[in-house]
Amino acid sequence: MGHFCVNCGGPLIVKLIENRELEVCPNDGYVLWRDPKVAAAVVVEADGGIVLGRRSIEPGYGLWCLPGGFVNDDEDPAQAAVRECMEEINAVVELTGLIGIYHIGKTTASSIVGIAYRGRLAGGAVMSAGPEMLELGTFAPDDLPPIAFPSHRAVLDGYLRSQALAGPAPLTAAAPAPPASPPSPAPTPPRPRRRR
Repeated sequence: MGHFCVNCGGPLIVKLIENRELEVCPNDGYVLWRDPKVAAAVVVEADGGIVLGRRSIEPGYGLWCLPGGFVNDDEDPAQAAVRECMEEINAVVELTGLIGIYHIGKTTASSIVGIAYRGRLAGGAVMSAGPEMLELGTFAPDDLPPIAFPSHRAVLDGYLRSQALAGPAPLTAAAPAPPASPPSPAPTPPRPRRRR
């Protein structure tokens, strides 16, 4: 499908840039970069299990998924995760850790960078299905229903491997998630030699 330049409205042509075929404006050099979308999902722990919602929309109508969705352009991913939980399970969720970051390749749309968190219901919150869910359920980790998306299956597999049900101190919605592993120590600069 052809696209048009956002600056001049002219049709874009395919050109090789950085060893990739990209659409470029021959008039002003505008490049249509195929940047990924960013999404956030949360494995919410409740009553000794994992909270899942059965989808009321496509894709995946009638199948189960984690609460989550796309990050808005002005939104911190952790804030997006908390917001998506409020929209989909009608409950405030407290993030307790980072499960991982995943690349979700697509052939007909932009790829997705998924950020998965672990969380728990905040202070006595009661869940109910939001408009995108038919119902909610809490499932034992070893007895999960059919999952709508391979990316959510990968998140759940990572969560189950970690078995980290008691995570670190809660993350605030605006705080960056901790790295998956500690950063490498900075190399010690060599000491100057004294001349005699």
